[in-house]
Parts: sequence; C-alpha cells; structure tokens
Amino acid sequence: MALELPPYASTGQKVWHYSFKVICGLIFFFLLAPIVVIIPLSFNAENFFTFTPGMIALDPDAYSLKHYRDFFTNPDWQQALWNSVKIAPVATLISVSLGTLAAVGLSQAHVPFRRLIMAILISPMIVPLIISAAGMYFFYSRIGLQGTYIGVVLAHAALGIPFVIITVTATLVGFDSSLTRASANLGAGPVRTFFKVQMPLILPGVISGGLFAFITSFDEVVVVLFVGSANQQTLPWQMFTGLREQISPTILAVATILITISIILLTTVELLRRRSERLRGMSPG
Repeated sequence: MALELPPYASTGQKVWHYSFKVICGLIFFFLLAPIVVIIPLSFNAENFFTFTPGMIALDPDAYSLKHYRDFFTNPDWQQALWNSVKIAPVATLISVSLGTLAAVGLSQAHVPFRRLIMAILISPMIVPLIISAAGMYFFYSRIGLQGTYIGVVLAHAALGIPFVIITVTATLVGFDSSLTRASANLGAGPVRTFFKVQMPLILPGVISGGLFAFITSFDEVVVVLFVGSANQQTLPWQMFTGLREQISPTILAVATILITISIILLTTVELLRRRSERLRGMSPG
C-alpha cells in the first residue's frame, strides 16, 4: 500500500487509508506497551513494580540503578546468568549444525518423504511447549539425562533446530544448484563443495537461524523447569522464581537487559536478511 494517497483518491479510499494507519498504530501500541513500560520501571529508586509520584514528576531522586547493581552483585542472579551463558551457546551450536545439514538435505528433490520429514523436524514450533517439556521429562528420565547439563542443552537444541531449518531453507530457495554441479565437475568433493560454494551463500540464513536458536534457548523457561535441576537454574528460571516467591524488582532490570539483547540480535537478523537478498540478486539495494 502506498504511503501517500494519490490526489484522485475517493472519499472511501481516504477513509480506509487513515483508518488503516490508526489500526496499525493501535496494534503496535498493544504489542509494545507491555514491553516499553518495563524499561522506566527498572530505574525505580523504590522496591515497587509501579510508577511512584516522583517518577511521574520526573524527579531525578526517584530514579536509581540499584536494581541493576543488585543483578550484577547478587550471587543468585550471577549464577543464573552463568548457567544461561553455558547452555545457550552450546545448544545454538548443535541447532545450527543439525538444522543446516537437515535443510540442505531436504532441499534436494530426490529425498523421499521430505515434506513429512520437514513437518516432523519443525513440529517443536507447533506442538504446545508444555507438551514438549513433559515428553522430554519422561524421555530423559528413562535414559538418565533428566536434571543434567547435557539434557538441558539437548532440549534447548531441539527447540532451536526448527528455526535454523526454516531460515536456511528460505535462503536455499534462491540458490543456484548449477554452482554445485560446476564444483563437482571441477573435481571438488561434496564436503569441499558445501564449505566453499554453498556455505558462503547461505551463511546469512545460517547465522539468522543461529540467532533465533540462541534467543529461544536464552529466554526459555518451561522446558528447563521440567528437564533441569537446581544446578541448571537459568536466568528466565530465576526471573520466574523471583515473580512467584520473592517479588524482586531486580526482575525489571533483567528484563530490560534481555529486551536490549533481543533488539540487537533481531536487528542483526534483519541486516543479514537484507544481505542474503542482495547476494541472491533479489534486492537492488
């Protein structure tokens, strides 16, 4: 839809144009308001979850970094952060490795039942998370991985693989398969062809999928409650505990930090998407 109406637009078209803008604005407000309101509250000088009169009056004394200091000095929060940092990168690495290989394999037309296999691989995105968590709990309990670091990493990797498959598959849509045939004709093996020909072109999609997998692992709480133990208490788990038991305003500071990280990662994903389009010749920019 054009940003500006043409001069010959009818009254009905003008009404719809401005109504559409208002509707979009209300939708954005509905989506962003619960997130944006957290940021100023994280600087509250009091131990409240609401705006104080001083904050509304923009009194500098009503704002403080005390909750951020508590996050960086409290051993419970730091241990939870360390657990998330230990789990998320490893889970992301597994997700990227397996998801990329699966996407490349399923992009081949000769693979039998590839639609069914694709549906199974991306099912963690469709199945309700509580069902996946319960299934992982019973399965890992039988094989001795419940409550272990490896179990949590594998569970998070399973949740991240669908994101990698989808992003890499989308990148492969514009891939010229004649390049791989040319590489094979020049004597390169499948592995060399993959790393020298395919990987540079699909790398933006791989990195984008990895970022989504990382965000999924770093922000996940339901699965880790089922599969993890007290030793694997991650940052979202600590936030959930703080809301349920301690009512600690430090949660607001942690939420603001996570929002900032998510914005940075999503911005990176968008830049990579545009770069991928340029590499495939789909965008003139």
